[in-house]
Amino acid sequence: MSTRRKNKTPIKTLKAACEAGEFIITAEAAPPKGSDTSLFCDRAKKLLGRVHALNVTDNQAAIMRASSLAMSKVLLDLGHDPVFQVTGRDRNRLAIQSDLLGAHILGIRNVLCLTGDYVTVGNQVETKPVFDLESVQILNVLGDLNRGRDMVNHELKGGTDLFPGAVAIPESDSLDALLVKFQKKVMAGAKFFQTQAVFNPDQFKHFMDFARQFDVKIIAGILLLRSDKMAAYVTRHIPGIRVPDPLIRKLAKAGKEGGLEAGLEIAVSTIEAIRPLCDGVHIMAIGAESQVPVILDRADLFPYSVNVAQAAEGGL
Repeated sequence: MSTRRKNKTPIKTLKAACEAGEFIITAEAAPPKGSDTSLFCDRAKKLLGRVHALNVTDNQAAIMRASSLAMSKVLLDLGHDPVFQVTGRDRNRLAIQSDLLGAHILGIRNVLCLTGDYVTVGNQVETKPVFDLESVQILNVLGDLNRGRDMVNHELKGGTDLFPGAVAIPESDSLDALLVKFQKKVMAGAKFFQTQAVFNPDQFKHFMDFARQFDVKIIAGILLLRSDKMAAYVTRHIPGIRVPDPLIRKLAKAGKEGGLEAGLEIAVSTIEAIRPLCDGVHIMAIGAESQVPVILDRADLFPYSVNVAQAAEGGL
């Protein structure tokens, strides 16, 4: 067993770990499509002590699921540090401010601000989209609330203490547009970024060369693929994801029986390639959340202080 795994340093909150310079480990927790939270809780319990924070997606891919805010509170009660995802797709500015205040009141501190997938991506295309505010504007609203003001500068009876995060797409077709939006999010107050799935370490390095100009934490997205069909689908339908042909061929060669194992190998090798470049990893195992501990074990990932681990290994 590795020295890292033996380390018993208490796990910090996401904010504290970012401030301490730890290598950040987060993962996604998809809310249930219904009111039964048993499976959600069972999976979350298996990650206690293994991640700094768990993200609760907000009607991801425009498909209705249980409230991100409610499920963030469930995670908090289980002992996790949740990341409440809030999108502008389904809420106007009143609802966004209200939910952010609600998150603070419930004890939730991490917020990932997103514009949101368009409604036509999902399975209720008759939904009326809101998009009153987009991600940069939501970050600005969060900053106002932290300063004790609403977005029209009225004083609040008690402000918030929320840790703002945003999303970046390192493998965007338009790198220039990505960098402009990234800088706007930094200026709006984002302290950490969780990226869309990374499959091309060289392209990710180009993004990181730019991102290192700013005092923010970059947590690279790792998507668990399970088949060549899945890889082709996300490449075609999800903006910002492009699975390289060699990886698709590897999954195809593995076949139906070996697809998951090939996907695990891809995830671990990607983590190993990008780990020196970024501040952490965000593992997305859509529909296969039970495999997150497997990835953590194989990649030897465990929340620990960099300095403590180096000292234990004789490096300090």
